[in-house]
Amino acid sequence: MTAGEGQPRTEGVPSPLGFPDPGPARFDSVADVRERLSAAGYLADDGIAGVVHLADRLAKPVLVEGPAGTGKTELAKSVARVTNSRLIRLQCYEGLDESKALYEWNYKKQLLRIQAQQVVDDEDSPGGHGSGEPRSWRALEEDIFSEEFLLTRPLLEAIRSQESVVLLVDEVDRVELETEALLLEVLSEYQVSIPELGTVKADRIPMVFLTSNNTRELSEALKRRCLYLHLDYPSLERERAIVSTRVPGITEELADQVARIVRSLRTLELKKYPSVSETLDWARTLVVLGVESIDAEQAKSTLHVLLKYRSDLERAAKELAGVDEAKT
Repeated sequence: MTAGEGQPRTEGVPSPLGFPDPGPARFDSVADVRERLSAAGYLADDGIAGVVHLADRLAKPVLVEGPAGTGKTELAKSVARVTNSRLIRLQCYEGLDESKALYEWNYKKQLLRIQAQQVVDDEDSPGGHGSGEPRSWRALEEDIFSEEFLLTRPLLEAIRSQESVVLLVDEVDRVELETEALLLEVLSEYQVSIPELGTVKADRIPMVFLTSNNTRELSEALKRRCLYLHLDYPSLERERAIVSTRVPGITEELADQVARIVRSLRTLELKKYPSVSETLDWARTLVVLGVESIDAEQAKSTLHVLLKYRSDLERAAKELAGVDEAKT
C-alpha cells in the first residue's frame, strides 16, 4: 500500500483525541517526514517535519508564515509529491470571492436550459404541436440547480475529492477579511454549505497548507484553527545544502560561495532581500556560465538575477567591491 492509500474513514466518527478522523496516516514519524521530503529535494529540519507530522495525524491545517521565497509553497508541493496526493491550489488575490474559491453556478448553461424548456412549453401549449403539460417552475428549478450545472472551485473540489489531496491556499494574507471568513467552515468542519444542494462533507480530509507573507495580520479565528509554522531565511549551512541539492553540476566550493555571498547581502539595508528561490536561480546561472569560483566582477555582472531593484544592485555592488579591495 503506497503512502496516502487505505480504507476510507467512517464519516462522522471522531478520533480518540477528539479531532475529526484524518483517515490513514500519510507519515509514520517525524523522521519519516524528513527522509521523504529530503528524497524529494526539500530539506526540512525537525521543526518543519514535526509540524507536518502533527498536521497529518490531527487533521489540522498548517499556517506557514514568513518572507517571500523561503519555501512555503514548495513545502506543500513536496508533501503532495511524497504522499502521492493530488495538489489543489487556491491562489489568493485581492478581490477573491466565493464564486472563485468555493463554487458558482453555470449561469449560461442554466439560461440555455430555461430557454429550451420554454420552447417545449410553447409546443405543449394550446395551438402548439406538443401533447404534454407545461413543466412547472419548481421542477425546472430543481433541474437547473443540480450537479450538472455546478462549477466547483478549489475549496469545494478538495472537500469532494475521493482521493488523497493536499490543499494549498497560497498567500492568504492577500484576501479581505470577508473572504478569509469563507475559509472558516472548511477548516473547522471540512464541509461546505450549498443552499440549493445542502451540506457537502469531506469523505477524506485533505492536508491543508495556508501560506502568508505577513502583508497583513490574519484573524484570530483563522489562526486558532491552524498549526503554526514560521519559515525564515535558512542558516548558512542549510542554504548551502539546499543549493548543493537543487542545482545539478554545482561544486561544493561554488555552493559555499553562493550561500556566503547571499547571506552577507541579507545583512544590508535592501528593499527586497534575495529569497531562496532567487539564490537557486543565481547558482544555476553561474553553473551555466561555467563559473567555478566567484570573484567580485562575476558577482556584480550577475547580481540582476539575485536582486530586483536598482538601489539594491548599487548597494550590493559597493559591498562586493569593498570585500574585493579588502582581499587585495
